[in-house]
Amino acid sequence: MSQSAKAKGKLSSFFDILVQSLKGHEVDLTSISIKRAIILLAIPMMLEMAMESVFALVDLYFVGHLENSSHAIQTVGLTESVLTIIYSLAIGLSMAATAVVARRIGEKNPEAASKAGMQTIVIAVAVNILISIAGLIYARDILLLMGASTETADHGTTFVRIMMGGSIIIVLLFLINGIFRGAGNAAIAMRSLWIANIANIILCPIFINGFGPVPAFGLTGAAIATTIGRGLGVSYQVYNLFSGKNALKIRISHFIPDFMQIKAIVKIAAPAIFQFVIASCSWVFLAELVATTGGDAGSAGYQTALRLMMFFMLPAWGLSNAAATLVGQNLGAGHVDRAEKSVFQTLKYILIFMAVVSVLFLTCGHLFAAFFTSDEKVITIASKALKILSIGFVIYGAAMVFSSAFNGAGDTWTPTKINVFAFWLFQIPLAYFLAKYLEMGPTGVFIAIPTAEAGIAIAAFILFKKGKWKKIKV
Repeated sequence: MSQSAKAKGKLSSFFDILVQSLKGHEVDLTSISIKRAIILLAIPMMLEMAMESVFALVDLYFVGHLENSSHAIQTVGLTESVLTIIYSLAIGLSMAATAVVARRIGEKNPEAASKAGMQTIVIAVAVNILISIAGLIYARDILLLMGASTETADHGTTFVRIMMGGSIIIVLLFLINGIFRGAGNAAIAMRSLWIANIANIILCPIFINGFGPVPAFGLTGAAIATTIGRGLGVSYQVYNLFSGKNALKIRISHFIPDFMQIKAIVKIAAPAIFQFVIASCSWVFLAELVATTGGDAGSAGYQTALRLMMFFMLPAWGLSNAAATLVGQNLGAGHVDRAEKSVFQTLKYILIFMAVVSVLFLTCGHLFAAFFTSDEKVITIASKALKILSIGFVIYGAAMVFSSAFNGAGDTWTPTKINVFAFWLFQIPLAYFLAKYLEMGPTGVFIAIPTAEAGIAIAAFILFKKGKWKKIKV
């Protein structure tokens, strides 16, 4: 066979897998080739996570062109920093759901997988009611606590109330997608985010700038549009849960609290939630440190850089999630060696992806930042942040894959312990020392981030090779 024919054959094969991944056909991921399994999962997962990052970018773009844009940008960024704590709850629960559902699917027990997924929803709703109430009451105090000026807090209080009040929608969007990912149907998770984002993109200019009978809500309009968009995404998820057209067959009885199973899920979810709360609180501290040392322009520049960084980091996280699903399902099927091979194959793909992203930010960071604001001070700080942060992107990718592998196996304590040391005992003290004592300001914070991530990647690799995760019972 000629080289040309082989190339055409490979291209045709990849196109077939691409179409299959987007359509969401269910296959036995424990029996097909590892490369094929990763691609089937990774493509919709990467698109899903890219869409999750688009929420903040769309909000940032439209509010960045309002009057007093620095206040609006700062409000969106600081609110997102606080919401990362809620994301931590959602991600922790979704990881527990992915681990348990994937293990049951690997064991060829879809009934148990369906029940486990619904029990995580029961937990999420119960916990999030309290968070929503606190957000509604203390919205202004939250912004002030984050280092916002009084004027910025006055501008952004209603925005925070809507976003925090609707946080149950955020949690359900993450959690139900985690259930679908565990079942191996990442395409439904992807489509729910597409629906949510398309709605947000359409509604943002309408509610922010006004259109026809809809008045111009300004910054508040961004929160209204985002909450409605996410709500539509959740509605699509719920429809698919109860449609009976996938491996999960949901019944109303699955929502009756089963305290033994809830205890087992919480045992996995609690360290996973703590794992991301640790990281989120670190980001919150860093955001406050930048705001106090760099002022409104420094904070807006950092938040712009962070949103741009997350636009590319979340797809990488989606790719790493393929490792979580494959580890869970293969352990359930008793294929331990295949689980490990899946992780290292995923690692190869993510290192290539993150290397490309690094080059983009090193060469085009200023252009990316200029797209979201015309404030030169903000653009300069954002561009500098992107250049420093991008140096560690390949390292971030490696850390994500190994952490996802631990979580997919149900070993949520290992990455949690790593995060405690790397973020609280190293990154925060280093950032404070550089920013305050060496008077480097925001630049010191930027330097501390990739430095800490390097430590996470090294520690995660060493512990992964030790193999404790292979013996975890879920």
